[in-house]
Amino acid sequence: MPRKNRPRGRRSSVDPPRPLSGGISTQRTESGPDGDWIVRSVSGSQTTKAYRCPGCDHEINPGTPHVVTWPAEDYGTVEDRRHWHRGCWDARGRRGPTSRRR
Repeated sequence: MPRKNRPRGRRSSVDPPRPLSGGISTQRTESGPDGDWIVRSVSGSQTTKAYRCPGCDHEINPGTPHVVTWPAEDYGTVEDRRHWHRGCWDARGRRGPTSRRR
């Protein structure tokens, strides 16, 4: 019998979007003056592209350990996720906002 070559892992348009929780990274909930957040630690070996940290406005280069955060009140979407340097995330309550680099 011939094999059916269907792509694996594709969801149909009627499947609901997957929540951002789960995975092999360490994940926890943190509370702060800016609300409750789900925080996931990402090892350097798991990163393959550059992100911009909202705390310092510098790039997080591939291979750099960092954290990914999103609001805890719902599952969040890809647009809700933010990639932070660990130190910037920890200091977000003590620092003022940074201006965007051009």
